[in-house]
Amino acid sequence: RKILGIADLAVSGTCVRVPVYTGHSLSLNVEFSQPMSASRATEILARAPGVKLVDVPTPLAAAGTDDSLVGRIRQDPGVADGRGLALFVSGDNLRKGAALNTIQIAELLAAEL
Repeated sequence: RKILGIADLAVSGTCVRVPVYTGHSLSLNVEFSQPMSASRATEILARAPGVKLVDVPTPLAAAGTDDSLVGRIRQDPGVADGRGLALFVSGDNLRKGAALNTIQIAELLAAEL
């Protein structure tokens, strides 16, 4: 809610710590106000900066990369009218979550000087 600036965004999250070499992963179930097909979501995500589409994202595959690996994109049958998607995301939190974000923020600030 805070990051997106949407105070009334309905979110339900659970954090689970598991022993992996590095990285974070998310299993997402997303509900849209209008129908969204898995193929349309794939088209949109394929153009998104910092996203790499893969069949099965894993923290190990994401280790050492800046991109978030996104895959297993499919309709969520628990959401009516084709408005739901399920997908899985993995990323290297040491790169994107810490180091790369710092560099990108510094670059944005330097560009304003």
